[in-house]
Amino acid sequence: MLHRQIRLLTLVAACAFPVSASADQLLRPSEAHAEAAITSAHLLSRYHYRTPQLDDALSEQIFDRYLKALDPARLFFLRADVDSFTYARTQLDDAILEGRLDIPFTMFARYAERVKKQRAVVRELLAGSFDFTIDENYTPDRSEAAWAASEEELHDVWRKRIKNDWLRLRLAGKNDATIRQTLAKRYEHALERSTKLNADDVFQLFMNAWASALEPHTNYLGPRAAEDFAISMKLSLVGIGAVLQEREDYVTVRELIPGGPALRSGKIGIGDRIVGVAQGEKAALVDVTGWRVDEVVPLIRGKHNTTVMLDILSANASGDSAHRRVTLVRDTIKLENQAAAGSVREVRNGNSAMKVGIIKLPGFYQDTEARRSTPGQFRSATRDVVRIISDLKRDGIDALLIDLRNNAGGSLDEAVSLTGLFIDTGPIVIQHNARGQTRVERDLVPGMAWDGPLAVLVNRASASASEIFAAAIQDYGRGIVIGEDSFGKGTVQTLIDLDELEHNTQRRYGELKMTIAQFFRISGGTTQLRGVSPDIALPSLIDTRNFGESAYDNALPWTRIGPADYRSAGSIVPLLPTLSLRHEQRVAHDKGFHQFLEEANDLKTLRERKTISLNESARRAERDRLEARAKARDKNGDPNSGEVSETEEVGDDGLLASERSLSSELAAEKARKAARDVILDETANILGDMTDLLRMSPEIVRRVNPQRN
Repeated sequence: MLHRQIRLLTLVAACAFPVSASADQLLRPSEAHAEAAITSAHLLSRYHYRTPQLDDALSEQIFDRYLKALDPARLFFLRADVDSFTYARTQLDDAILEGRLDIPFTMFARYAERVKKQRAVVRELLAGSFDFTIDENYTPDRSEAAWAASEEELHDVWRKRIKNDWLRLRLAGKNDATIRQTLAKRYEHALERSTKLNADDVFQLFMNAWASALEPHTNYLGPRAAEDFAISMKLSLVGIGAVLQEREDYVTVRELIPGGPALRSGKIGIGDRIVGVAQGEKAALVDVTGWRVDEVVPLIRGKHNTTVMLDILSANASGDSAHRRVTLVRDTIKLENQAAAGSVREVRNGNSAMKVGIIKLPGFYQDTEARRSTPGQFRSATRDVVRIISDLKRDGIDALLIDLRNNAGGSLDEAVSLTGLFIDTGPIVIQHNARGQTRVERDLVPGMAWDGPLAVLVNRASASASEIFAAAIQDYGRGIVIGEDSFGKGTVQTLIDLDELEHNTQRRYGELKMTIAQFFRISGGTTQLRGVSPDIALPSLIDTRNFGESAYDNALPWTRIGPADYRSAGSIVPLLPTLSLRHEQRVAHDKGFHQFLEEANDLKTLRERKTISLNESARRAERDRLEARAKARDKNGDPNSGEVSETEEVGDDGLLASERSLSSELAAEKARKAARDVILDETANILGDMTDLLRMSPEIVRRVNPQRN
């Protein structure tokens, strides 16, 4: 997410207690919600890239998106419910401008009522039995299905849904009593979540339906969401150093961060459950049993060197066991697992070996608050990468690989400065705003942190700032881009603090993330919609039809402007035929790579199915066929590949992640991290080939990088 922050992101959230919906309580919008909506309307109409008019046509789009946000799978509303809201389709524009939010809250009230009714339906269905010998099908994706015309029709939709879940557990060897207990708990918790939504949640849901109706990357961030965004950019927070997770009725400790107060205390362990929080030893204890994790976290975070007391129920203790109280002093926590990290991998070309340095960059982060207050001492992606490159040089690397897979972007400044580490000076990206004005972002710092062979690894989830970096490296001919077509997000957002704008002393309104410009490659084309195409393509497990900019129905189109004035550093094109040939010859004998391809094809086949059989014999036969294919791959493939199938049927235990024990979940996660990464392996090999070719032929060096002659 590219942005230019126009205020200092505040870390500490207000510790307000949640006021949630209940069967007898209707949620209502607050005065702050109305004021935030009016302020947002004026900002969006004046400064958004599309300069939208809040009129009846936009009102209809907002209505449809809000309805989809409430009930995306069409499992709750009836056609009659939707029809009863028809009057509102063209009224939301006037309502927003006047600060009247009764319509979205009335729609939510009907949704909550329907959820309550479906809880009773689920209990009834789970008390009965299912016939798995008849031939009928279940449609898992109901996003485009017609709304159920009657309660009987909706009842049948739920019957098939639960029958499918039951069959999955049955095929995994569970007996009926265990299945009934598992599903009863699963659906009770899932449906109960809507009763935990508060007025702020409903407002944020509606505001995002409105904002995303303009284009996909305009969003509203409530106070809690704004705090989380700030943390993701600073890679630090003030707290106790524990990663928390909801498991059944408890907020549970999933991970302890090294150096944090929780781990240093020695009194908190993985799996411990937090049942109460107090702001110090003498303060009143707040019972947080049944709370959402995002409601508990603000109570635990706070100001540096302040005290928080936790009421803890041990990991394996029963609910009525004795609790223990742990007092901790809040400290600054560094989120190192989200920062750039370096490693070295050896690749071989015939009898020769070379070292490839790898930098994994999860995001383009920058602590803007620290940059303003203490210039030269702030945390940023570029500063971390400079340090890592220095370390890798000392290790004697021959080439460098920047791994941007799953990097969704971040700071535009960081995209520019990071690119500048690999070129001398020059333009990096062009911004184009709604008024037709262009601005060229440049690297003005002479010299390079690394001038040797370079590759950039991207996948479909590489977006925004990642695409700026990859595109610039490609346009300059500075390195080779390997992987998949990237996401295709070519827009720039600004983050507006609505409270700061209105001079509020406390957080009431939240923030607006608004698209204000589009960015273009220095060669003139935008990365919008099409993304960055790799020089050498590798296979993917990602469903590109449903993920990426092209999956949005209102994305900005691809377009082109005039190129920037820049001097290419060379061209990788002369190397591509040889690199592609070597790549194809190598993977032809790589059993792990073949295994990855087969799993990708199996997953694609499963995704393309519109319906799933609910006949046990048919499902068992399908499962056995897929498991036989998987076993054959394991037997004939790379025993060290460790690839974990993402298909539902292969190795499916029928459980959700939260239904498995925390220890088994963490063990599976550890195994995935330890598994062979065939894509990274092959990318390193391709970079090794490129380095080898550059060593072998001075003529190739002159053609690829004339500046180095």
